[in-house]
Amino acid sequence: LPPPCLMLDSRDGVDGMMCRTSLSPDRCQMNADTGADYLRPWKLGKAIEGTGIGLVEQSEFEGLAPGDIVRSFTWPWQLRSTLPGASLNKIDPAIVGGHVSHFLGAVGLSGLTALLGIRVKGHIRQNANQTVLISGAAGSCGHLAGQIARLEGAATVVGICGSEEKCRVLVEELGFDGAINYKKKNVEAELQSCCPRGIDVYFDNVGGDISNSVIRQMNEGGHIVLCGQISQYNKDVPYPPPLLNDIEQVLHQRSITRERFLVLHYQERFAESVAQLAAWLADGKLKLISQMNMVLTLCMKWQAYRLHATCSNK
Repeated sequence: LPPPCLMLDSRDGVDGMMCRTSLSPDRCQMNADTGADYLRPWKLGKAIEGTGIGLVEQSEFEGLAPGDIVRSFTWPWQLRSTLPGASLNKIDPAIVGGHVSHFLGAVGLSGLTALLGIRVKGHIRQNANQTVLISGAAGSCGHLAGQIARLEGAATVVGICGSEEKCRVLVEELGFDGAINYKKKNVEAELQSCCPRGIDVYFDNVGGDISNSVIRQMNEGGHIVLCGQISQYNKDVPYPPPLLNDIEQVLHQRSITRERFLVLHYQERFAESVAQLAAWLADGKLKLISQMNMVLTLCMKWQAYRLHATCSNK
């Protein structure tokens, strides 16, 4: 689409120039049905939207001035836009060493989802000898969730991902105790080996057969953090997708909770959570996977969708 004719609303309009944008979690908005009732499909003929960071050029909104760096979760994919001031949050790159792109990842929705998902729904306790399993563990949220689970007190952290290289990174660079390549291994057998005491907390990013295998090996009183179901988004099923009968029975018999988590429901905790994530980054306690598909300029974004579809981090 051509750049818009910028017209500031006298009440709260802000003219902004986009500097960075993020690919996830807006992929499923390309579908006629997003598969998630909290996301709307993009409209034909309209600029598509996603999380973006930009520079304020003009502002009629109190609290924002030219030169401010801001983030929006609904920034159109175009160089310049006029946005409602209330949709923008002023950010301070200094808290993450000047790395503006971290506000799209480690201290953006991915980091906030990982931290608040673990804290609100994970029920991790210090010195409780708990085992935490992360699916989609090499993704923008999963690789943070595993590290945060450890920082919050988990005794054992295991990840499931899709390549031997990702497994190596999780264990050797990010401190996971184990990692399973679901494309080459028998997941149920590997879970028994990596999680001999069973699984207490499952941070579920994928759903489907992988999640069924995990749930079968969960302990009494376990907790499932239902963060995403990416394996199911292109299927004609409701969200969250229904479970198989035998899996439902496991949940009931073992008193396992399966709680849906939507990070945007906890915006009152964003400021304290960003501060915590930034502190961990500064102290070297939280490490990042370099992911081209996490932070992109507009000219790269369409090409990156191909990488996203194949779960590639390169």
